[in-house]
Amino acid sequence: MSQHRFRTGQIVESRGDRLAIIPPGRYEVVRQLPPTVAGTNQYRVKSVVTGQERVLTENDLEGPA
Repeated sequence: MSQHRFRTGQIVESRGDRLAIIPPGRYEVVRQLPPTVAGTNQYRVKSVVTGQERVLTENDLEGPA
C-alpha cells in the first residue's frame, strides 16, 4: 500500500474528465480512504464552491491548488 499523496484539509484541484461526470475545480480533502482494488488511493473531497462531496482517486486530483 502506498502513502496518500494528499492530506486532510488540503485544497486540491480536480482534473475533471471528458464525460463531465467529475467537474473540474477546487476541492478540500475531507478524508483519506482505503485504496481501490487496483491500488489507487482514494479521497473524500468537498467542492470549495458548491460544498458537494464526492469520492475521487489520486489520479483525478492535482495539488496543491
